Amino acid sequence: MDLIDRVHAERPEPRQRSAHGGAGWGNGQSPLRVCHLGKFYPPASGGIETHLRTLAQAQARLGLAVTVMCVNHLDGGEQDVTWRAMAATANREEADGLVRLVRLGKHASLARLDFCPGLPWRLARMGPTNCDLLHLHVPNPTMVLALFACRPRVPWVITYHSDVVRQRTLLRLQRPFENWVFRRARAILATSPAYAQGSDYLQHFTDKVAVVPFGIDLDAFLNPGMGARRQAEEFRQAHGEPLWLTVGRLVYYKGLHNAIRALARVPGKLMIVGDGPLHRELERLAELEGVADRVVWQKRLSPEELVGAYHAATALWFPSNARSEAFGFVQVEAMACGTPVINTAIPGSGVAWVSRDGESGLTVPVDDWQGLAEAANRLSCDGELRARLSAQARQRAIQEFDAELMARRTLEVYRHVLARVEAIHPRGGSAALEAVTE
Repeated sequence: MDLIDRVHAERPEPRQRSAHGGAGWGNGQSPLRVCHLGKFYPPASGGIETHLRTLAQAQARLGLAVTVMCVNHLDGGEQDVTWRAMAATANREEADGLVRLVRLGKHASLARLDFCPGLPWRLARMGPTNCDLLHLHVPNPTMVLALFACRPRVPWVITYHSDVVRQRTLLRLQRPFENWVFRRARAILATSPAYAQGSDYLQHFTDKVAVVPFGIDLDAFLNPGMGARRQAEEFRQAHGEPLWLTVGRLVYYKGLHNAIRALARVPGKLMIVGDGPLHRELERLAELEGVADRVVWQKRLSPEELVGAYHAATALWFPSNARSEAFGFVQVEAMACGTPVINTAIPGSGVAWVSRDGESGLTVPVDDWQGLAEAANRLSCDGELRARLSAQARQRAIQEFDAELMARRTLEVYRHVLARVEAIHPRGGSAALEAVTE
């Protein structure tokens, strides 16, 4: 087992706590300085954004000095202009708890490429005096092109969130720059063994790939507060049982048309939490299938309401049908609440690895609405099966998908990367190496 493979197998032991509550580095050394290069950052919505905040916060709690650099998605009126091509935003620096946040202003956007005048200058200034390591999150054409152009003097690692499935023209245009960035990365983090093995692109870099699953802050889901418990009871009273749940944007790869078709063959109601371009199309399908009166549309729920929905639900339906769905955060949220998951066996995706068939839920073939209905009916009728899957779902969430465990696994990758850099370039930024070696 080489040192990259060991990252997934090892669970680093907690280090000595420092006075500020994070993981101390000992001997008075400065903390390891990491700068994450993201697309956007909450309150922007999306899987990459959610993960980036969770990881940055967890690393900061361990004692790292964490900066996040991303595009500012809000205009002067605090309106989200992510998808407006000619909308401009301003530079903005702030703190999110212990995390330093640099939101870069953009002048315009084209095909998911944001034009940020201040980005090249910022990256060009990156060096051993102010940063020990960069952590790039992709897909992210803006940051990929900036890295290629500026070639900062610090090592970088990459978290590979998913392949680009639909934007083929953009992919062809950026691939030469992406290849350069990936070849010079010191490590590439895949989110599951299945995705690492199923991505054709990652097969070109197998010697650099480490599996570091996403983690979330589990406590709110494992130990719901009074408000969330009250909300769960209100959902049960209002909608009865069984109550099926989907959570996510209403976009093509979520496969929600299969959920609505399946609902016609199962008892109970389906609560759909989320909004997106397919909302009206899905409403029309519900009418055609004769289930419009059994679909509960919830465009947005507060965090407390969402936890209540998970605890009220008989199962989470996760019928995604394309490799754009690489992981599925909401599966982990449901599992931590003890809610079984019915997901799909997307080839080369990590979805069915996150929630395993027969362990934390049931897995059905892709685009098989009849199979989804059969699985739901099994859970509805078999209370013993549902209870077993519920208990095992919570256990798997705790053992594999905790935010602090994720942060420690990334820290182990950083330690190996900086050790290799020091071996090649002695005395080149050894302060960072001393901070992470035993």
